[in-house]
Amino acid sequence: MQARKRTSRRLRMPALHTQVLVGILAGIAVGYAAPHFGEALKPLGDLFIESIKMVIGLVIFCTVVSGVGGMGDMKKVGRVGGKALVYFELMSTAALLFGALIANLVRPGSGFAVDPARLDASAVAGYAGAAHAQSVAKFLMSIVPKTTVGAFAQGDILPMVLVSLLFAYVLSRLGEPGKPLRALIDSLTHVVFGIINVLMRAAPVGAFGAMAYTVGRFGVGSLGPLLGLILTFAAACAVFVVLFMGAVCRWAGVNIFSLLRYLKEELLVTLGASSSDVAMPALMEKLQYLGCSQSVVGLVVPTGYVFNADGTSLYMTLAALFIAQAMHIHLTLAQQAALFGVAMLTSKGASGISGAGFIALVGTLSVVPEIPLAGMALLLGIDRIMSTLRALVNITGNAVATVVMASLEREVDRERMRQVLSGAMVVETFAVDHAAEISTAVRPAGVRK
Repeated sequence: MQARKRTSRRLRMPALHTQVLVGILAGIAVGYAAPHFGEALKPLGDLFIESIKMVIGLVIFCTVVSGVGGMGDMKKVGRVGGKALVYFELMSTAALLFGALIANLVRPGSGFAVDPARLDASAVAGYAGAAHAQSVAKFLMSIVPKTTVGAFAQGDILPMVLVSLLFAYVLSRLGEPGKPLRALIDSLTHVVFGIINVLMRAAPVGAFGAMAYTVGRFGVGSLGPLLGLILTFAAACAVFVVLFMGAVCRWAGVNIFSLLRYLKEELLVTLGASSSDVAMPALMEKLQYLGCSQSVVGLVVPTGYVFNADGTSLYMTLAALFIAQAMHIHLTLAQQAALFGVAMLTSKGASGISGAGFIALVGTLSVVPEIPLAGMALLLGIDRIMSTLRALVNITGNAVATVVMASLEREVDRERMRQVLSGAMVVETFAVDHAAEISTAVRPAGVRK
């Protein structure tokens, strides 16, 4: 009788994506009706984001060590990592080219008549300083942490991946003496996923606070003059996901719409928080449950968050050409090619920084003298919305990349993936009820189907 009551109570509870959607809509309503109160709700969104970031280090460590450490073959780790980096560069390049193509075809800035002298260049000064500080050399140096613990204390993704890979490599070489430690880390993985499940229950509240702040702080009316750019970028993001990522998914034997439907909770949380970081732990968990091996997920997702920012790449060329068009600055094909080449570097150098897309764009324009840096002031008011769109494309791109890499390595359970995406295998609470199932279902040795 008690079990029946527990089941019925769970059935009456709306699904997480429904709760998050309600939170987003309520936040928009509150921010519009009471802007000052909406701004005051910002801590709700910040608290949720920080609580998820708190466990990202543990998720990366446990997933990489359990997956890679169980591989045994370190050559395979290098092969998967190399293929992933090549894939990331190809997709990022495609996004940069597509953004430039859309900007030249639609010309969203052609209706503006902006005088650079009347723009507030000081508003961009802080971002310019951060962009100049992120040179390629400093970016490479930042991969190696000052201390092992510091990699996890500072929260930077690449240092955490480096330490985890080193730990996994040594653990895989220990053989029999390393088995107790490997079992302990597997058990810790279940606990960490359980913590994520508990924290994700606060996602509707976090989304409510974040959206109330966004609408209350910037207002709906302030978006009017730049609405054309927002709509152009949103349409470009949708087309890129459906056509480019859809084609890649089709090659891997997956329907892009089925994958998006499966990841609806993570996409809505990203939408509400305007950040893809908060969805990383849940994304890694669900990709494993989908049938991708733990080793591939542990390698591809964390590195993809740094090197596979498709949304940011698309935004950079589109926004840069928008500013040039708004100021009636004609760029030749050679100048656009130079802009494209710089963007390929700056899109990687600013990864891992708050507001990375905006900072990367400032870094790009600062080395292209034809476009005044003051033009960035045009985008400050709408960057929160553009950041949300960038984050949605970025998280989708990392999910697609993981599925593709798992398919290339034959580290995917095709039958399981078919059942999950078709809805035949439905799970509402992944971490608590199915952590053990995930860890056994996605072992590399048992998924070659």
